[in-house]
Amino acid sequence: MENEEQIVDIVINKSKAKNLSAVALAFVGDAVYSLYVREYLVANKDYKTEMLHKMACDFVKAKAQSNIMENIINMFNDEEKEIYMRARNTKLRHFAKGASVMEYRRATGFEAVIGYLHITGEKERLNEILTECFKERE
Repeated sequence: MENEEQIVDIVINKSKAKNLSAVALAFVGDAVYSLYVREYLVANKDYKTEMLHKMACDFVKAKAQSNIMENIINMFNDEEKEIYMRARNTKLRHFAKGASVMEYRRATGFEAVIGYLHITGEKERLNEILTECFKERE
């Protein structure tokens, strides 16, 4: 048991995280953002789960994330902008239904920043950005 890695709250140092593919960062960011959205909705809305699910889908779809990016891009520091741009410009093999190619690319960039902040343990910064995302939706 001494050499086993901790599974909860894994933190990767920034240099290693920057070397991860942008798509891998977005993969993590997608899950993190979805969880934050669900927690936010459960904490702030008193609806049945069917309605909560519909609302969550409206938050996490590529078009919604793209709209959020237009409003929060100026919040990003240089490091976050670099992650965002790298992910946004990554050659992707598929795109979301109901979103343009550019909307999907912006959403991928958004998710990559969320994933990067999460895996590097920057929870305070992540919370700051996500709080602003939710303000934009209300």
